Amino acid sequence: MYQVKSFSPETTYKLAFRLAQELQGSELIAIEGDLGAGKTLFVKGLAAGLGAVEPVTSPTFTLLHLYEGRLLLAHFDVYRLPSPQALEELGYEEYFFGPGVTAVEWSDLIQAYLPEEYLLVSIKRIDDPKRGEGRLIELVPFGIAIETLVEELMKDDRPRD
Repeated sequence: MYQVKSFSPETTYKLAFRLAQELQGSELIAIEGDLGAGKTLFVKGLAAGLGAVEPVTSPTFTLLHLYEGRLLLAHFDVYRLPSPQALEELGYEEYFFGPGVTAVEWSDLIQAYLPEEYLLVSIKRIDDPKRGEGRLIELVPFGIAIETLVEELMKDDRPRD
């Protein structure tokens, strides 16, 4: 597990942007955190890092948005998914196991559908007496290729406040 403390939205965004630049395709980024923790902001950074030009919005009511860039980014928000099985109606396999990048907000709700290899991004609120409210972003790689990707990310231009 790798940890980054962020005390600004820009730092969270930059971390995701840098991660996106390391992505080669076929990666799934599972994002967890409370409401307002910064999950969609993280996806905005991913999209920008992949070169997508259209604005990223939360797909809470449509469940899935697609963004074209260097790689296709499929952005799922499964918070309002009626049941985990409803993913099958969305054709999730095309994205979860396809050539693009998939970002899934609230991934803990569909754990059984995640591939063997993925990156878990957990965003938690923290409070620092000197710096105020921030976020602890934990990157937990599952699989050797994802572990290598995160190692490269963390030794390169580590975002700092």
